[in-house]
Amino acid sequence: MTSVRPEHEYDPLTDPLPPGGHASPWFRSDNLAPGASPPVQEPVSQPLGDPLRNPLTEPQEWYDPGPAGPRQDWYPAPEQTAGPLPAAEPGIPISAPISVAVPEAAPFDNETVALRALDEATTAPPVTGGRAERRRAAKGRGRTAPAPGPAERPRTRAEARRAAKARKDSAAVIASRVIGEAFITLGVVMLLFVTYQLWWTNVRAHQEAGSAAKKIAQDWADGRKPGAFAPGQGFAIMHIPKLDIVAPIAQGTSKAKVLDKGMIGHYDESGLKTAMPSDKTGNFAVAAHRNTHGEPFRYINQLKPGDKVVVETQDAYYTYEITSALPQTPPSNVSVLKPVPTGSGFTGPGRYLTLTTCTPEFTSTYRLIVWGKMVDDRPRSKGKPDALVG
Repeated sequence: MTSVRPEHEYDPLTDPLPPGGHASPWFRSDNLAPGASPPVQEPVSQPLGDPLRNPLTEPQEWYDPGPAGPRQDWYPAPEQTAGPLPAAEPGIPISAPISVAVPEAAPFDNETVALRALDEATTAPPVTGGRAERRRAAKGRGRTAPAPGPAERPRTRAEARRAAKARKDSAAVIASRVIGEAFITLGVVMLLFVTYQLWWTNVRAHQEAGSAAKKIAQDWADGRKPGAFAPGQGFAIMHIPKLDIVAPIAQGTSKAKVLDKGMIGHYDESGLKTAMPSDKTGNFAVAAHRNTHGEPFRYINQLKPGDKVVVETQDAYYTYEITSALPQTPPSNVSVLKPVPTGSGFTGPGRYLTLTTCTPEFTSTYRLIVWGKMVDDRPRSKGKPDALVG
């Protein structure tokens, strides 16, 4: 409801206090004559409204018990004491004050009450624990707790066993997993093996062949006169200018002692004994790897008639000229190592050269044969032959 107040209400900052020193409570006067003191009446200024309303910041409703009719004026009255009331202060006008209608404040609605309750419920309580508790509480602020799901019925023992069995992998899944891991492991092993064969064996063979060539040159410089060469002992160096090959020659064709070390092996085994370059007649036959382990004979298939091969020893240079080749023959065909090789085109005794290696590449199924004949025998004192100088 809307109450009516006088235009001039008491202002404690500008108006003097009424007798008694108080400006409240307020009293109603009916037809009070000008200059007359207001009668002593019971205060009726009882505020109504929501008890949660803050009286310092929100307007209150004032209850007017008078009947509807003429406007009622409200005046400040002194504090009630025993005895008659003093006269009203002349500075307070009481005649015909102008009333101002005070709008009634809107009552609280349900939404406002709900928001306040929510704010109070979500306000974090003060943390009174130690530093660790305060840190955990600070981390937890602003997080929304997950909504609790529907309560699940406890499983029976049979249901638990069935669920555990369902989580286990089947025999087919386990077998496929084992097979897959085996294939992966096999692939890794094969990759490592190929890397070893195609790259690392060449690296090691080149190092060992280089060391063998240096030792041969050092023996020659020291003037050593070897007698019979031991298996695996280097005694000469082969030059193939067209293929840019310089490789040491060792006695025998052992894979471990000679061929796998990147050297060229001289056939000197029992049943396959061939001549030395210094012999007056015979077939100087040698072998070497075509792939891996230094692969000194990898490109001898590119040699053509007229190309030169020089064998350097401690005393002389022996130059051979390529004459023919046999692209493929079984490993059992040892007739190509005879003093007069079968299939070489040579018809009589002479000083011949036979180069043998595996073919096709990266296999040892057959043998590739290249033949040549000696065209120059020059002592070291006369210098290098034209094939090496050019």
